[in-house]
Amino acid sequence: MPMIVDRIVDRIGQLCVMPAHEGKPQRGEYLGDLGLIQNAAVAMLHGRIVAVGEREAVLAAYSPNAITDAEGRLVTPGLVDPHTHMVWAGDRAAELEQRINGATYMEINAAGGGINRTVRETRAATLESLINQTAPRLLRALQHGTTTLECKTGYGLNTATEITLLNAIALLDMEQRIDLVPTFMGAHDIPPEFAEDSDGYVDLIVNEMIPKVAVWKAELYPGILYCDVFCEQGAFSVAQTERIFEMARMAGMTPRLHADEFAALGGVPLAVAAGARSVDHLLVTPVDQVRLLAASETIATLLPATPFGLGITNTAPARALIEAGAVVALGTDCNPGTAWCENMQFVLALAARNLGMTPAQSLAAATINAAFAVDRGDQVGSIEVGKKADLVLWDAEDYRFLAYRFGGNLAHTVIKDGEIAYQS
Repeated sequence: MPMIVDRIVDRIGQLCVMPAHEGKPQRGEYLGDLGLIQNAAVAMLHGRIVAVGEREAVLAAYSPNAITDAEGRLVTPGLVDPHTHMVWAGDRAAELEQRINGATYMEINAAGGGINRTVRETRAATLESLINQTAPRLLRALQHGTTTLECKTGYGLNTATEITLLNAIALLDMEQRIDLVPTFMGAHDIPPEFAEDSDGYVDLIVNEMIPKVAVWKAELYPGILYCDVFCEQGAFSVAQTERIFEMARMAGMTPRLHADEFAALGGVPLAVAAGARSVDHLLVTPVDQVRLLAASETIATLLPATPFGLGITNTAPARALIEAGAVVALGTDCNPGTAWCENMQFVLALAARNLGMTPAQSLAAATINAAFAVDRGDQVGSIEVGKKADLVLWDAEDYRFLAYRFGGNLAHTVIKDGEIAYQS
């Protein structure tokens, strides 16, 4: 007698399973393993996947309470965005004009714009206002196929506002369908009150912020909490980053790092030595450090929407990283200054055109590898038995369309935890 399940997605034309490789991310020659099944079905029970395979076999073994007819569409795992700065107040639209007129990112920052402008507006915002401004961004991400999303603090740059941002992330995670993965990033920039004393600000992060964030984690958040640092000229040095990481690890946080966006200071070797989960941006990473990453478990997260937003050439060494055997993931870097982009589909299109990644490699980097970049590879990122039932039905018959087409939304139906969360 067939087992009763909550839902079956039936008549899938092309199913991209995106399997983990021996329980780990896809890398090297395995990057882009679609695990393709034609004429497929997926059965779900209590928000989990219980069967994946050819439709005749699934329908013979399971009887659903509800059927979602894919009508021959492409189905993939829900996309995973492993790098965002999603919670902020205000906007920085004027900076686009400044960049068009020749101002650089660092020049805008030094003149009081950039991150510190958002810091001023975010500090002035209430918790309720931050939630209300962020919720529509998360909804747009979900509607474009993202079902799990990393979310950083970093627009407070003082203890009280950083904790407020963590509270906003926790509340949004409870209120929204999309799953949020929090990251503490008090080390996003040097705030204006410490403009002449960056070491003094690092003292504040190490001696006050991290201990209070550790208390917040112990009381309110049982999962993995990351600590990210912007290791860059004009932000934090390698020595300062190392000091922050040391305290973060003592407080039970996992390091991750922004590095090599504008200058190669040595962030990649530091990230690898610190066991960072990921090192992100990598626009100016030297060849020898590509090999260092490839020999490690630290994930290289590339953010092609950021150089697009800045109007600069994307020089992240994606092909070299892949050929060397590094683990590569993709993210939006959604933020108010350089990449206000909630759409991972656009990231797939940019990765194919500007990074030279194949559509299959890009899809793997935005699903199973991105899931490992937020320590959720055992839960999401692929359509495998036991994992969360997070799927996207696309208005396309072939996975290549996700990188081929751009500028619109190909997501037809987004299923989150076995339930329809969005339908076009």
